[in-house]
Amino acid sequence: MLLLQTRPLSRGALVAQNSPLLPWGLLAASDSSSASPVAWLMALLFSLILAIYTGPGILGSFSRVRLVGGDHRCEGRVELQQDDEWVTVCDDYWNMDSVAVLCRELGCGAARKTMSGTMYGPVTPKDQKVFIHLFRCNGIEESLSQCEREDAIGCSHDEDAGAVCEGPESVRLADGPGRCQGRVEVKFQGEWSSVCQAGWSFAAAKVVCRQLGCGRATLTRRGCNKATQGQGAIWQRKASCSGQEVSLQDCLSEVWEHNCTHNEDVWVECEDPFALKLVGGRSHCEGRLEVLHKGEWGSVCDDGWGQDADRVVCRQLGCGQPLSPPVKVRRRFGPGVGRIWLDDVKCSGKEPSLEQCLHRSWGYHNCNHREDVAVVCEGQSWVDGPAWWEGRTGGGSLWG
Repeated sequence: MLLLQTRPLSRGALVAQNSPLLPWGLLAASDSSSASPVAWLMALLFSLILAIYTGPGILGSFSRVRLVGGDHRCEGRVELQQDDEWVTVCDDYWNMDSVAVLCRELGCGAARKTMSGTMYGPVTPKDQKVFIHLFRCNGIEESLSQCEREDAIGCSHDEDAGAVCEGPESVRLADGPGRCQGRVEVKFQGEWSSVCQAGWSFAAAKVVCRQLGCGRATLTRRGCNKATQGQGAIWQRKASCSGQEVSLQDCLSEVWEHNCTHNEDVWVECEDPFALKLVGGRSHCEGRLEVLHKGEWGSVCDDGWGQDADRVVCRQLGCGQPLSPPVKVRRRFGPGVGRIWLDDVKCSGKEPSLEQCLHRSWGYHNCNHREDVAVVCEGQSWVDGPAWWEGRTGGGSLWG
């Protein structure tokens, strides 16, 4: 009998495994001579039903991602390859976290900015499709396929997403436990080279961590063990960084003759990528603020918190402008449990990420969970005006 093995996919769909599929999911069943007619017909019927109700690509899978229309491969309109065609991505929820994931997936360094896909030519053909899902990334995923998704409803090509990344990968941390720890290597004239500690500084380590989209630099040291030493060339330049640069290429550099060996290769460790979320609300655009640090979610104390900090959070989440609900509304999201990661956070309102605002060191605070920060942003579907929590005429408050 022909055995039809199945596995669950998103949205409850099933697909035949270990069997070649013809276009539109028709089972090729090359060994049908040994199968009973009933089993073969059942398999064929299953494949036809799958084809009719899903069609190619309807399940929201995609195999490749690219940026088109920019000055280089790391800038442009976002497109995904779905089966044999390229589709655009709707810019709802598309924010710097999404761009960071995309740039990481493409090997394009740090995220620079979000853009409208309409800024890039040629003009998107009217018959080109828009991907059926919206991406909701927290910025730490390795690829867009790992981000949470929502159905895209009513998106047109006027809402195509775009992105600008730093450029082709030029620095990396190799042979570490993750992409944010390892031996520093720079790409020079097409070749990866390790870096000598004698021409290195902690300020340069801070730049590398920022360039790679990781958290803050925590360690730079001389020497790697035998298993993590480099094998190839050693970089023949010395970088002089202030620590504020976006990438290592922005640092002043000079040709430097040295007699270093791989015993002096630089090792750098960065914190994990920064992520935040709002929990306890009706959508991801309102709720108690939590930030991710060392793999653990924790809350933020409201000492020193203000409207500028709200603005940074809402922008980072792609949720528009912050609202100013009364304290009783903010308290409806409830207190957190566990860690309180940040205290005395002070923002100018212009920072692209909350991580760049001033604050005490991670985990240092004099607060309890009754002081947890809550934020309410206008969100994607906000239509009721700035006082939605006050209710409508003839009705009570949405918050009781």
